[in-house]
Formats: sequence, structure tokens, C-alpha cells
Amino acid sequence: MTVKILAIESSCDETAAAVVEDGRRVLSSVVHTQIAEHKQYGGVVPEIASRRHAEQIVGVVEKALADAGLTLKEVDAVGVTAAPGLIGALLVGVNFAKGLAFGAGKPLIPVNHLRGHVAANYIAHPQLEPPFLCLVVSGGHSHILQVKDYTDFQVIGRTRDDAAGESFDKVARSIGFDYPGGVNMDKVSGQGNPQAYQFPHPKVEGSPYDFSFSGLKTNVINLVHNAAQKGTPLDRVDLAASFGHSVATILCDHLFLAASDLGAKTIVVAGGVSANSQLRAMLEERCRSQGYALYLPPLSLCGDNAAMIGAQAYYEYLSGSRADLSLNAMATMPIESSFADFADMP
Repeated sequence: MTVKILAIESSCDETAAAVVEDGRRVLSSVVHTQIAEHKQYGGVVPEIASRRHAEQIVGVVEKALADAGLTLKEVDAVGVTAAPGLIGALLVGVNFAKGLAFGAGKPLIPVNHLRGHVAANYIAHPQLEPPFLCLVVSGGHSHILQVKDYTDFQVIGRTRDDAAGESFDKVARSIGFDYPGGVNMDKVSGQGNPQAYQFPHPKVEGSPYDFSFSGLKTNVINLVHNAAQKGTPLDRVDLAASFGHSVATILCDHLFLAASDLGAKTIVVAGGVSANSQLRAMLEERCRSQGYALYLPPLSLCGDNAAMIGAQAYYEYLSGSRADLSLNAMATMPIESSFADFADMP
């Protein structure tokens, strides 16, 4: 018996809906992005994001169902991103999903957004199964995970300050790239010299798998400010390439150290920063030379989308995870936790 899940994602600035069958087959996927609107502010404005979700969510869900050739009655469950993310944005998706599920008499499946990013690889690689080691890198998160099973995660490394994606965006802004800065830096990095500027590779004493990007980001911003004060020209293309190379090196060094120490054979990468061309190239080269199996999501599944939420919702559904009308959105939530742990919280 197949299980078809209607999934909804609204954790940041994409309003998305999808229908996914058995966690692997995407029947439809619709994404409405707000990038053009937020670009004028240099980043996501939470209040604007939540308002646009409220305006778009009905049409996006209707199109996802229509593209799948299904009615709401024909899906088996409704999955929704309930954490982590921008709280106002999350609440739009969560409350809409609760109304749909309650009105149609369907199970409601809450999904952790980070688990969804991991699950994007199940869509792209039908042969992939846990256990594996996973690097999750996005605008708000940088984690090394042991994925023991579809709903069993252990964090073995994390950022102590800025996430990799956040650092990309802040550095991009300082050297004059438009929002989304990390994406626009990456577009030109292939034209630059990644060795033109040398930056520190911070380590966290006593925690060899943890990351720290704040000092690296500050080092670049100080370089830019000092050059401006002295009237010294900087090559921003070389600077973009050098910064990207440093971030990719730090991520890979920690990831492959963990893989070696833990005896992992399979490496999976997920999250928006997994689209970064320098990181992808470095991962592919190191996995090839060191004998690891590497799974990367296609670019279409790196950013926020509802298909990945539907994929993870299927495994949450199989595990028995359900929510009722008391489900609330949460701005933060550990990937290891289940929503049942928070069921009694106000």
C-alpha cells in the first residue's frame, strides 16, 4: 500500500507544497520564493515573509494537489514543517496544515526542517538508506550528524557561533554582493584565485568536530574595512573565491576527521550551502581519493522545498509520529528531539 503525503513548508521565505509518495517519489512540487522582495532589504524581513506566506499558501497548496492529479481526500496524511525557522513564517504553515488535516480527517505529521534537508537525498538517491554520516549546512545551521535511522539522529559536531551560510551572506554584503550573497559570491568564485587571500581556520579546543565561523567572517570584514580606510584596492572576485575555499576546507576537514574516527563509509550532504560549487567539488575530490561513497542533493533540492518535507514526513508517519490541534511552531528545536517531547509545552 502506497502512502501519499501532502507536505507544506514555510520556515523562511519560500512558500512551498508538494505531494510525495512513499518518501521517495515526488508527484508534485511547488515553490513560491520571496527573494526578489527581500533583496531590497539585503536579507529576509520576518514580518514581510509571514505576510507573503499567508497570501500565497492557498494557491501553492491547490497547485500542488492539482499537479499531482489528486484531491485532498486522496492523500493519506498532511506533513508540515513545524520547527525550526522564523516563528511567524512557521505559524502560517502549521496553522494551515492543522486546518487541512482536521477538516479532511487526515493524520497531521510534524517535521523538523533539518530532517527534511537530510531527506532530500532520499528523493535524489532512491538507493540511499541509513546509517550514514551527514553534513547539514545552511543559512542558520552547520551540523555533522550520525543518521542512525530515518528518525534517529545524533549531533556530533555543530557551529559554536555563525553558521556557514550566515557567514557567506555577511561577507558577501561587506564586499558588495547583492542578496542572496552566498549564491552571488559562488557564481563568480570560479573566476577567482582561491589562494589570493589567506584566512584563519578556527578550531574549537576539545571539540574537534565543532565549527566556528565568526572569527573567519570578522577577519574578512576587517580586511575590507582596513583596505577601504587606506585606499587599497581589493579584488572582490579573488576575495569571494578565497573565502569560499576557506569555508569549504573547514567543513571538509571536520567532516572527514569525523568520518575517519567513526569508521563511516557513506557521506551525505544537505542544506542550502550544499549547492556551493567549491564545497561540492572539494567533497567529490576527497571522497574519490579516500574511498567514501558521497551523496549530494541536486541543486533543485538544496534550498527550501516541500518535497523534502514530504519525504521525511513519510518516515515520521511510519514511526507513529502524529500531532493534534495543539501543535505549535517552534523557532528552535534540536534535530535529535521528537515533537512528542514538546507536546505538553504551552
